[in-house]
Amino acid sequence: MEVKRFRTISEFQQFRHLPKPDHPLISVFEVASATREGLQEEMSWLYDFYCIGLKKVVNSQKVKLKYGQQAYDFNEGIMSFVAPNQVLSLSFEEDDQSIQQSGWLLMVHPDFLWNTTLAKTIKQYDFWDYSVREALFLSEKEEELLIGIMKHIRQECTSNIDQFSKSIIVAHLETFLSYSDRFYHRQFITREKQNHQVLERLEQILNAYFNSDDLLSKGLPTVAQVAQSLNLSPKYLSSLLKVLTGQNTQQHIHEKLIEKAKEKLSTTNLSVSEIAYELGFEHLQSFSKLFKTKTNLSPLEFRASFN
Repeated sequence: MEVKRFRTISEFQQFRHLPKPDHPLISVFEVASATREGLQEEMSWLYDFYCIGLKKVVNSQKVKLKYGQQAYDFNEGIMSFVAPNQVLSLSFEEDDQSIQQSGWLLMVHPDFLWNTTLAKTIKQYDFWDYSVREALFLSEKEEELLIGIMKHIRQECTSNIDQFSKSIIVAHLETFLSYSDRFYHRQFITREKQNHQVLERLEQILNAYFNSDDLLSKGLPTVAQVAQSLNLSPKYLSSLLKVLTGQNTQQHIHEKLIEKAKEKLSTTNLSVSEIAYELGFEHLQSFSKLFKTKTNLSPLEFRASFN
């Protein structure tokens, strides 16, 4: 499938049959003002700019979004964050006139942020690396607050530009992103059932991995492999685990590894080198260093404690 690239905000708005933006590097518009003309049943595109969407789709049984393995109704306020050069894939079952869209799109070109603190800090927000299916689901109050900030940004973009415009818009953007970060952390906590299922599946995946007989050939599991098994993006999984357990994905992998190493050290006569080898380590020193970091004991000291 060909990927359509939008290098400028003006190019994207022309494609969606919208008026030319008042400012070439930043734009805010209501989703309902865009038409579906020109959209294909399946298509992929990417932007050279940041795109934040806050959308609702109502009156359709056919339009659903997957959040990990869980399907959710579009009637909730849904936010997605797409960074420059991320491919976005869209699909439409049919041109159903009963589908009604509402919401807002905020687009910011990196050039607009040049020589501001946000130019450096914007990439520090983890949600840019979440996949689109890991959307942020908003309460009514949260939605009203963020739409209010979007309206303030639009007002500044459509007013006469002066020496204060850029700093005011950037301040609004920083506030908007900070609130989004807060609401994502709230979501990690409040979606208890789904998050508990993720933790259970993570435990099952790591147990199966470390109990397999071919660890030697597979090597240690990576964060990317674990996240893929859970149908989550690596960044989202680590953020979720950090909030729920205080440990990121890599730390969970290490904990399971040390648990397995302790089991082998205390119940078998295998040498430390053989254990390290069976657990997927190419070098004994790497295994010994990690074990001591996690337990404050060397593997041999740990084994001696059982004698």
